[in-house]
This record gives sequence, structure tokens and C-alpha cells, in this order.
Amino acid sequence: MEKREFGRSGLKLSILGFGCGAVGGLMVRGSAADQDAAIGKALDAGINYFDTAVQYGNGVSETNLGRILKARKPKDAVVGTKVRVPSERAGDIEACVTESLNASLQRLQMDSVDIFHLHNPITLNGGDETLSATQVRDSVLPAFEKLRQAGKTRFIGITAVGDTQALHQIIDLGAFHSAQVSYNMLNPSAAEALPPNYPAQDYGKLFDHTRKAGVGVVGIRVLAAGALTGTAERHPTASPPPPPIGSAHEYETDMQRGLRLMPLVNEGYAASLAEAATRFAIGHPAMGTILVGMATIAEFDASLAAVLKGPLPPEALTRLAALRAGFVGENR
Repeated sequence: MEKREFGRSGLKLSILGFGCGAVGGLMVRGSAADQDAAIGKALDAGINYFDTAVQYGNGVSETNLGRILKARKPKDAVVGTKVRVPSERAGDIEACVTESLNASLQRLQMDSVDIFHLHNPITLNGGDETLSATQVRDSVLPAFEKLRQAGKTRFIGITAVGDTQALHQIIDLGAFHSAQVSYNMLNPSAAEALPPNYPAQDYGKLFDHTRKAGVGVVGIRVLAAGALTGTAERHPTASPPPPPIGSAHEYETDMQRGLRLMPLVNEGYAASLAEAATRFAIGHPAMGTILVGMATIAEFDASLAAVLKGPLPPEALTRLAALRAGFVGENR
């Protein structure tokens, strides 16, 4: 398994990480046997990054991951978890994030985690369940640093969701080590300029900012929460389709656009749309590791096989760009 330098952290992460999220749901609603088998396969394949959060099943994902890692005792596992500050705690951020991380560590059965991410969207003005760039800089960052100095986490990060300008501001601080970035075949704007009137959020070449600041990138929504699998069917273990991040306003629109990318499969560039999406995500050199949701061991096997084939070839990317040009001018 290829391992890449993760920003300025000094970590080397497997290009395929192990996502423990609720969308695929294996680590939340799967059987204990399947959870253990999947993590065993991941470790055998050289995967060393495991990503969870308290929000995934209200702590269930952390509990299951902690149980398995404690039993298996892998030497080089890198574990990341997250905190979401609820709106009612926005005036009490330090206590909130401290309580959250301490509870996460108990569930994980660990003394510390490697990466601690903020899970809230970051906006210019804050409000609702978002935090403003000022709150992140003046309240979240000092609280995270205090936890890092206390040895509760080695590195700190953000989920790069929210207002593009606010995300640029926070990454440009150079204070965070990691950013979870939405990057997929429907919206590549973290890496490249979108054409005018393209129906997606423009992340303004966010990767230029992460590289300059030495921030490692965790690729999220690689399959657009399932919209880039080529099928509307969802395994019973998976969640219902969640709201899109950065692409269309509705999941159904993402699904329909995903199907319009099927020539990549029909013309032989990939064996499936999910394979094409996975290989697309690892193709950019700014990408440190990607997370692909899974409901079953078979879905994990498919993601692993796709990554082992390597990035899409240049001619596939050219074809993809031509197909995506057909989206220009459509309603988001």
C-alpha cells in the first residue's frame, strides 16, 4: 500500500484510509465479526489510518474501533476522531471540546489520538451548527492546542466544509495539521478551477492553500455518499442518502449526474463507476489519504482493489472533463 507524507506532520499515511463513518455504516451498524474482519484485512493490506467521530452512531463507531484495535494491537495505526460543537455550547468551546475528546478517548480505550478534527462547518459569520472563522481561530484553535500540549492528541485539524473564503482563512493560518476535504468527480474544485456556471461549490483550489501551509489532506465524499456508485440501491447497513457536500443541493441530482459519467466505464477506463471515482481521488499529489464509505467487507475489498490499480490515466481525466462540461449551466 502506497504511503504518502501527510503535510508537515511527519506522518506517512496509507493512501487508502479506513473510514468508520455512518454513511457506509459498517462500523456503526455492522456485525462485530464483519467489523473485525474488515479491519484485519485493512491492516494486512498496509492501511494505517482509521477515521472515526463521536457523531458516528453517537459514539458506537469509536467504541467498536477501540475494541478491535485494543485486541489487535497494531504497531503503526494512526487514529483520528472529531468533535462537533453544538450551537448551545458555542460560548463554552474549550470545555466542550475537552469533554468531547476525553469521552472519545474512553470509548476508544486510548490515552491519546493522533489527529483531532473539528467537525463543524466553518463559515464567515457562524450561526446554527456552523462556527465562524473568528471562533475557530480565537476559541477552537487555543482549546485544541491546549489538548495537544496535554498529550491528548498529536495533531489537530478541521473538516473543510462551509464557506470557501472562511476555509482559506483558517488553512492559511498554518496552525492546523490536517483538513478533511470534499473532492470527487462531481466537484474537483479543490484542485482545479471550475468553469463559469458550474453547479457546485467552488472551493477555490483549496489544495494550493493546504500545500502552502503544510496541511495534510484527508479526502472525503470520494463516492459522493454513494451517488458515484452507479446505482440507487443502498445496503441495509448503509444510512439513507445524506445531504451532499459541495456538489448538488439534492442527492438525487448527484445520482443523475453520476450516471452521466458512466462512459468512463463503458469505454474501458474503469471496471465500475465506484472504481473510477476512487482512482480519481488518489490522483492528485496533494491528497494524503482518502476515505471511502463501506457497508460490507465486499465494498472494502472493492475500494482496496481500485486503489491498488493506481490513479486514472491522463486520457481518462480528459474524458471525464469533457463529460463534466455537460453540467455547466444546470441548476445546482
